[in-house]
Parts: sequence; structure tokens; C-alpha cells
Amino acid sequence: MIKKRPIHPQRLRRIPSQFSWVDHRLVRDRHIESCSHPGAALYLFLVTVADLEGLSYYSDASLMSRLGMDAQTLSAARQNLIQAGLVAFEDPLYQVLSLDPCIESEPVPPNITPGRMQEAPVSIGRLFKQILGETS
Repeated sequence: MIKKRPIHPQRLRRIPSQFSWVDHRLVRDRHIESCSHPGAALYLFLVTVADLEGLSYYSDASLMSRLGMDAQTLSAARQNLIQAGLVAFEDPLYQVLSLDPCIESEPVPPNITPGRMQEAPVSIGRLFKQILGETS
């Protein structure tokens, strides 16, 4: 049995406050406009079959059969939804993503050590002086 886990736990789907199975923001915030027709069909299917966390794992063969798509069309539809930020995919797991804006944490640059991250903020002028080798 496949163990399901959110691909993006910070973007778990929440039931919207309005009474609707599909979040109105899909249209109101114009997300739907970035979907191709096959992408919209795949999105509707995934929204319908996903669990509470937005997770589902249908095989490509099953999706192609149920949606009447060939492999190339399904692949393009999936890529369309990923690029639109509507779903995440790690074969065979799909996650329908929240439509809430998400501020993803940025990776720490490799030259910053944890100790340096906790130093007091410095002015931009001081940074330029440090870069140019001037003393403050």
C-alpha cells in the first residue's frame, strides 16, 4: 500500500468558507485562466477524488482512461497545473494545492552559518564598506 504524505505541507487545502466543492477563488482570482482545457479537466478530477489534504494517487493509465486523454495530453495537462501552482506531483502522488498565497521559506545561502544568521542587522552602507574592505 502506498503511504501518502503531503508534497507541500505548507499548502494543505482547506475547505473554503463559501458553500462550494470547488473554491470560488479558482475563478475570482483568475487561476482558471492559466489552465488549458485538458489541465482544467485534470484539475476537476483531482479536486473531486482528493482526500482532506488534497492527496490522491491515480495512475497515468487510469487518468487517461477516465479523462479520455493520451499520454502526451495528460503529461502536458499535469505540467500546466504544476506551472500554474495548482497541483504538486511526485509520481504517483498528486496534491491539490491551496489557493492561498504561500510564502515559501528561502533556502539559507551556503556561505551563511547559523551563528551569523543571528547577528544584529547592519546598514547597507556598512555592508558596502565591508565588501570594499574598508573598516568602520
